[in-house]
Amino acid sequence: MHTDRRTIIQAAAVLPLSAIGASTAFAQASTTTSAAAPAKDVTRTLARYLVTASYDDLPANVRKEGTRTLLNWVGVAIGGSRHETVDIAVSALSPFSGPQQASLFGRRERFDIMNAAFINGVSSHIFDYDDTHLKTIIHPAGPVASAILAFSEMQPVSGKEFLNALVLGVETECRIGNAVYPNHYDVGWHITGTAGVFGAAAAVGKLLKLSEQQMTWALGLAASQPVGLRESFGSMNKSFNPGRAASSGIFAAVLASKNFTSSEAMIEAKRGWANTISTKQDYNEILGDLGKRYEAALNTYKPFACGIVMHPAIDAAIQLRNENKLTADQVERVDLKVHPLVLELTGKKTPQQGLEGKFSIYHAVAVAIVEGAGGEKQFSDRAVTDPTVVSLRSKVVPVVTPGIKPEQVDMTIVLKDGRQLHRHIEHAIGSLEVPMTDKQLETKFSDLADGIIPAVMIRRIMDACWNVESLPSAAEIAKMSASA
Repeated sequence: MHTDRRTIIQAAAVLPLSAIGASTAFAQASTTTSAAAPAKDVTRTLARYLVTASYDDLPANVRKEGTRTLLNWVGVAIGGSRHETVDIAVSALSPFSGPQQASLFGRRERFDIMNAAFINGVSSHIFDYDDTHLKTIIHPAGPVASAILAFSEMQPVSGKEFLNALVLGVETECRIGNAVYPNHYDVGWHITGTAGVFGAAAAVGKLLKLSEQQMTWALGLAASQPVGLRESFGSMNKSFNPGRAASSGIFAAVLASKNFTSSEAMIEAKRGWANTISTKQDYNEILGDLGKRYEAALNTYKPFACGIVMHPAIDAAIQLRNENKLTADQVERVDLKVHPLVLELTGKKTPQQGLEGKFSIYHAVAVAIVEGAGGEKQFSDRAVTDPTVVSLRSKVVPVVTPGIKPEQVDMTIVLKDGRQLHRHIEHAIGSLEVPMTDKQLETKFSDLADGIIPAVMIRRIMDACWNVESLPSAAEIAKMSASA
């Protein structure tokens, strides 16, 4: 989907091996990987990297992106915590929860770590407002942060250990996702769940200090638990996927820590994960430049609470609305030139619920013109049934157009007085090229947490995320983020 940008994107994340002090074992493992890595020892080589990679190996820019990933995830997890979906999950699982080991973000209840990780993963994804690795459309933090924040309340985890595990988990799932994208996604798998379980297993395994053998087994057990189908999009089921990936990753790592065995080639074997669920397998994407090229440095953050392919259109609509002080009654028609993925993923013409609105290009453009925003309030049940929005979305006309890339849109708003307003978006706000600033991330966090967490605590939680490396215990973030 983003192969035209891959060379530029990857170059931005590459640092010289000597600059980051990667372990000798992995300098050798990375440099021996050719442009077409053989399907041999992929799982074990990745495991060896994970158990030897240290916090001190992380370049400054990767550490920084790790803190931005954490801050964004905590904000969306708190913000989604009062959604009906989370209420249902809490009610359904409460009778079966074990010891009260871990916090639920934005809530008073405590659950065992497996169920807490699941519920926090659901909460963080229910608004579709989380982070995105644009090369694969994986939402990396959901499976990984949900797992290791719950785990950090069970045993001591320093801030540095936590950040290292977070980055390595994100790195693992995104590299594995790269190896099978887009074919794996195109046939219907929800890649955040199917690849995310590897990230959660790797990150928890790192905190458990697994041996190379145990980490190999953990990755193998993760491979046996792919979760998520794209048919779930627009329903509560979509947020189930990163939640389940988080709890399944913990499951895999904990079993492996007690020497529960697995095949040692579960990713690359003929009947392993990659060959079973994808017609594309590029193992160099998993092993190439380990310790030098960081997919975790390429994470992005959503300014709009919906499917990423709609962001260019929302950006264009808001710009034209604000610049021209547009109102819905002035609009005759909104013409959009879009990539095929826009209609494939977000072609719901008449959404009836807020979750469906997140996958409706018609609703997204209409509500952006009416309300001048694309946050969680614009994708609520209220918004999708608003008469003004409903009327305007019938005037939105998206047309698949050759030459338009997934990250682009060409919009023309035709007004009743004959005027035509035009905007071409090359890269929407929130992309790698136009990233959200730290300040914008803080504003997003504050808006999401408002009314759930006291204002004084919101500032303290954000500061803890920015300074996670200096925390004696990463569990402080989870405990502060639970509702009093």
